[in-house]
Amino acid sequence: MAELDTSGGGGKKGGKVRTKKASTKVDLTAMVDLAFLLITFFMLTTSLSKPIAMDIAKPDQEDNDVKLELRASETMTILLGKKNKIAWYMGEAGKSQPNIEGFADIRKSLIKNKEDLMKARRRQLIVIIKPTDGANYKNFVDIMDELNIAGIKTAPAIDDVYILDSEKEAMKAAGIL
Repeated sequence: MAELDTSGGGGKKGGKVRTKKASTKVDLTAMVDLAFLLITFFMLTTSLSKPIAMDIAKPDQEDNDVKLELRASETMTILLGKKNKIAWYMGEAGKSQPNIEGFADIRKSLIKNKEDLMKARRRQLIVIIKPTDGANYKNFVDIMDELNIAGIKTAPAIDDVYILDSEKEAMKAAGIL
């Protein structure tokens, strides 16, 4: 509360009567209480954004005997290399030369292969991602974003253990391993 101090001002016993100067003092306790109440209210009523996670199918290290049978024509293998480069191929390794692209061009390839597969057989495209030692975490996140943008609904399989020798040789020849 505001308070007005009108006490004393030295008074001479005679002569002119001077008006006393009033000193003001404002009590800010109520305003500080209100500020903390508002801060508490907004902190409790604000909804925080929740992180969105993508589904990833990673092969189990212990169960090497279990293998999922896939048609080679439905699988696209993406190899993440160094210098932000990607090597990809459709089907089985060694039967076709991998295409070397950057992240700017992979979206077109994903969409084209997905649409070709849907038109021909009404099947989903299965993507296998194989990060190499030259790839970094940003490359992995970028390829996951590209899969999401391309509308590939199946969870990609991450295989960082089984990079075949033919894949390694093709990437070394392209200079991205």
